[in-house]
Amino acid sequence: MEHVDAVCVNIKENDIRRAILSVWECTALGHKFYAYGITPIVTVFIAAASILLDKTPMIIPMLVSGLLFMLTATLKSRYGVLRYCQPVTLGLFHYFTHLNWTEILYLILISLVVRKHHRSYVSFLFTGILVLEYTVIRLTYMPHTTYNMVVSLFDFLAVYLVVVVFQYFLHSEQLAKRLQEQTNYLTTHDPLTGLLNYDCFLKAIQDLVDQDREFALITLDLQDFKSYHTPNIHNGNEIMINMSSKLKKTFKDSLAMSRYAGDRFAVAVPQKDNLLAEVDRLMDSNHFGFFVTYAVSNYPQEAATAAVLISMAEDRLFQNKRNGWLLREEIRFQEEKLRMVGELAAGMAHEIRNPLTTIKGFMQISKNNDYTMKPWFDLVMSEITRMSELTAEFLQFAKPHISNMKPELVQSCIDRVLYLTESEAALLGHLIHHERSDEPLQVLVDKDKLVQVLLNLIRNSFEAMKESGSVHIRLRGDTKHCFIEIEDTGSGMTQEQMEKIFTPFFTTKESGTGLGLSICKKIIQDHGGSLDARSVLDQGSSFTVKLPLLTEMPVQADADDNTQKTDQGISLIGR
Repeated sequence: MEHVDAVCVNIKENDIRRAILSVWECTALGHKFYAYGITPIVTVFIAAASILLDKTPMIIPMLVSGLLFMLTATLKSRYGVLRYCQPVTLGLFHYFTHLNWTEILYLILISLVVRKHHRSYVSFLFTGILVLEYTVIRLTYMPHTTYNMVVSLFDFLAVYLVVVVFQYFLHSEQLAKRLQEQTNYLTTHDPLTGLLNYDCFLKAIQDLVDQDREFALITLDLQDFKSYHTPNIHNGNEIMINMSSKLKKTFKDSLAMSRYAGDRFAVAVPQKDNLLAEVDRLMDSNHFGFFVTYAVSNYPQEAATAAVLISMAEDRLFQNKRNGWLLREEIRFQEEKLRMVGELAAGMAHEIRNPLTTIKGFMQISKNNDYTMKPWFDLVMSEITRMSELTAEFLQFAKPHISNMKPELVQSCIDRVLYLTESEAALLGHLIHHERSDEPLQVLVDKDKLVQVLLNLIRNSFEAMKESGSVHIRLRGDTKHCFIEIEDTGSGMTQEQMEKIFTPFFTTKESGTGLGLSICKKIIQDHGGSLDARSVLDQGSSFTVKLPLLTEMPVQADADDNTQKTDQGISLIGR
């Protein structure tokens, strides 16, 4: 007994270190290694040592208890109730061996409980019960000396220290495992939606192809999702999260699902009958809450490899996006046309109603005067003329196309306008300054239409100048366009008026129809050009006509000699 106690004392410090290592290795390798590896070996070794050292008072009960302990350790995974029998069988084996070496078996049993109930009061309670069991049984065959009592206390402290150290290692292991799982997750999944990222999705598609599985690849593109607003959604990330959630619910049988390129999704689903019809019906039902462009490709019917399948899906998605964009633009264009028609109709009705009201009033007055129209004849006729002119301008505005397009020198068109406005400028006391271009600028135009635009702009300048003023006409060009600028020294316009000057029926004149500038802008646009305006209140206005140059056609001189009314690049008309 003393020899055995001496051995126990000598190896006490090393027992704990070896126990920790054994516990760690045992629990790290798992239950099978515990059941079929360490436990039987240690149990047989302790039983043999007890017999060899002549420590056991009863060999048969010791062997039976050892066998029962090994059976409970081996079969507890199959029969869960046996785990509650392990402390009993271990206690019996300890009692009949009369060896403190069974402490390592207690430690192994404690480690398994601590690993299962990590950071739980159960592990500490179970540890206390087993250490108490070990101490009570140990004191049954050891003398109750002060030394043994202190050793028992040391056993309590040592075992709890082992538990704390083991929990520390276990906690570190779990942190490392979670970190590794998060790292693996981030490398394979989209962190926002939880779906596969593009690279991992490509691998998943390749795996499906390698398995020779029949599936359909559905690609989706969210249109204008950043401008989508609902009371419960505040930004694009929430839309992406909701979209992924709806996709998971909609395609529960999906083989792979991914978000890529910001606002695109891809879903691989098993092939089935009428799949395309179901997808069409799903998308047409506005299931996702806003417009989604989609495309469907099938493997292996339409593609032999994963690369070809993905390329086909992307091409189809692009074509569908393009077709959808064209359709939306056409719808928007039609809506704009209808809106313009409505505005024109409302403006036309308003403008015609005024002279009709005047005529109606004079007709009522004439009835009371025995239908004598003579005093009001001129007023009635002026209102009728006004309606006729308004109707003519409206019809001119509504003409869809220009006619008689041919190459013309821009200078010849300006010369004709100068000839037509010479007398009017002289009558009103205005000066016209014309700056020619050094190069012959040729455009493809309907000359009469261009002359009409320039006449209208110059006459507007005349009307804007209440007193004698100047109109500057400048012609210049670059490599692709020519520019005709008409600037006056009139009263100018406010910013609010500038925003409306090209709107049909808007006018700053008392007798204007408000269609002149609208017609001018439409004519220039029909020629592939643009008409822009600048104005400063009380300083004047400037209108610039921009037209594309005709650089590949020969220059043709204008045959109208009557238009040559200017000389030396600057002409002063109406002096």
